[in-house]
Amino acid sequence: MADASLEEWKTYDDFAHGIDTFRRPNISLAGTALAISFGSSSHLELKFLDDKTVEWNAQGEISVKSGTTDPYDAVSVRADATFINLPLTSVEGEALTIAHSARTGRVIIAQSVIAPEKIEGTPQVQQNFWAGTVDGAKVIGAEPAESRDLIGMRNVYRYSPSHLYEHVYISTQRYAWQCLEGVQRGHGDMDLSTVWKLDDGLYLFCFREFRISVASVWLHDLGYGLNTTGMFLGISASGESMHSRAGGYIYPLGTVRYPDAQPV
Repeated sequence: MADASLEEWKTYDDFAHGIDTFRRPNISLAGTALAISFGSSSHLELKFLDDKTVEWNAQGEISVKSGTTDPYDAVSVRADATFINLPLTSVEGEALTIAHSARTGRVIIAQSVIAPEKIEGTPQVQQNFWAGTVDGAKVIGAEPAESRDLIGMRNVYRYSPSHLYEHVYISTQRYAWQCLEGVQRGHGDMDLSTVWKLDDGLYLFCFREFRISVASVWLHDLGYGLNTTGMFLGISASGESMHSRAGGYIYPLGTVRYPDAQPV
């Protein structure tokens, strides 16, 4: 594939097509429920009605009335870890993502929200994060929190036969990427990012782009699995909010360590 001209910056629609080809298969949570306490006296309850629909409510830092229904998709990242995403239809331009470790009884909640207007120098899709615990579960291990573990790491991500990207984790605030194969080939940038550690080798990696109005949430298994499961929320070429699934394989290229002064 010929390199794309730097003047031909691709839209969200362009690069998202097929980016879930190597995503792990969905699982059904039908007939199960999840209640989570998080943040400052906040609570979230989810009742999975079937393979695709969840009834839920939330109080506190997220407020959603009882009886609200939305679509969901869930992926078993490990035998004891699940990625759950709600591409909300009950409200425009929002998504809620939950990374759940059954081993520790802990969760990370990521809320992605499209701002009404695009402001130069600020990603239009913003994100909020909370650590939580599953009600009634035996909770062990450290509370999920922002992590420096990925700083200096350089990985290649294969999402499909025509989606190959390289990531370099620069600091706690930014990562650099370039497209090696695909419609964005020759393009790259340094965007805002956030990394939280859920469990040993399990990291929630999130980014917010400047050029394109899009943000993403991924659960990286950097243990033996070397796979990633993710989602995108952004604005399509037609100006509408758009949700996409994503996922694939991780190929580590190496890690650098700073001898003295450290990145932020």
